[in-house]
Amino acid sequence: MNRDKRQSPPLNLTIDNLSQAIFIVNRHAKTAPNPKFLYRLKHDALQKLLREGKAKKVGLHFSNNPKLSQQQSDVLVVCGKYSFHLPPSKSDFTQLPHLGKLQENVRNPKAYLSLSEAKKLLTSYTGLKEEEMNPPKKRRYEKPVFKRLGENYY
Repeated sequence: MNRDKRQSPPLNLTIDNLSQAIFIVNRHAKTAPNPKFLYRLKHDALQKLLREGKAKKVGLHFSNNPKLSQQQSDVLVVCGKYSFHLPPSKSDFTQLPHLGKLQENVRNPKAYLSLSEAKKLLTSYTGLKEEEMNPPKKRRYEKPVFKRLGENYY
């Protein structure tokens, strides 16, 4: 039996829809082969929500996966029913309280949104385009040309 895919109605730019979309994009970015655009989309959307007062910085958490240092902190941002982490700015260390270790029992609610819908929603909200983030394509492989013995290469 061949089922037609049903078109879902266009999503509104509500705090709940945007936070769900950020959650989906963030979850997929963790396993994506080229996650740069997805993380940029998450970052830009959260920054815009913070500027508009629709999200709030709560405090700092120790990072579970510090890069080269022994300790690294991330900013905890709450948006709707979801919470996310962003890299801190210098002012965050003086303005926000440090909450210590990340609580393992706190989880975001499930989100029922496809990655393509989430990307559409966030790109329309932020104005960021995926084409701008993609690096130029690699040149196609060309077979080497061999000259006969004694011929010029020029």
